[in-house]
Amino acid sequence: MIRARVTGQVWSTKRIETLPNGALLQVELENGSSMVALDVLGCGVGESVLITTGSVAAAYFTKIKAPVDALIIGSIDE
Repeated sequence: MIRARVTGQVWSTKRIETLPNGALLQVELENGSSMVALDVLGCGVGESVLITTGSVAAAYFTKIKAPVDALIIGSIDE
């Protein structure tokens, strides 16, 4: 798991059908780098989150083969 903070939203006008419903969020990792992660929880800007990556992120979606490489799996209460 990776700890990060949500810094913004990523907007897309076109999506492929196998991309699950959720928001694409820009997150900043603890080391200062950033990535885009799919959020199915409804997290907001400024929130601390936990992210999983790779096949574990894609395996969360059991009914479709989702093209997801980074998934927000938890919101950290501070």
